[in-house]
Amino acid sequence: MFAALTPNATLEAKRSMAFRGTFISAIILLCFAMVGDAALATLGISLAAFKVSGGILLLLIGIEMVFARSSGGTSTTQEEDDEAIMRPDIAVFPLATPLIAGPGTMGATVLLMADVKGDLLGEAVVIVALLLVLLLTLILLLLTSRVQKLFGVTAMYVISRVFGVLLSALAVQFMFDGLAQSGLLGNL
Repeated sequence: MFAALTPNATLEAKRSMAFRGTFISAIILLCFAMVGDAALATLGISLAAFKVSGGILLLLIGIEMVFARSSGGTSTTQEEDDEAIMRPDIAVFPLATPLIAGPGTMGATVLLMADVKGDLLGEAVVIVALLLVLLLTLILLLLTSRVQKLFGVTAMYVISRVFGVLLSALAVQFMFDGLAQSGLLGNL
């Protein structure tokens, strides 16, 4: 997507957008990691409900990855694409959000932090893992052209599908955990 949205940008402009987009995504996701649980409580949303809804969103994204179909979870609408094409700089939109820090990523961040709530080491591990994934994202953005040439289209789709299956399994686990935490399964 990054390569498709920046075909006429100079190498320097692409680097700048990759760095800024990843940095903005990091700020967004760190905010969700730190205050996401409190925001849910303020809105009256239980963690169990958020786990199930977050699991559903992640499952849709996983299915999208496996079947190479767009559900809107990791992609933009046609109107958003049109606006992005008209913009010379896509760092904030659509790169930072919704492509890097989208609803699935935000939900997963809140859920992973909630699972280790009160365990400082666990929280630190989640934050470090989040930052490492963002670093990997930045590296791949900077190497987009080379990665595409190295792997080719078919291999990129295979990798995406494998990760889609893994993401789907994680999503189902989130839903199972949410249902168990809700107490609904105890009544069956």
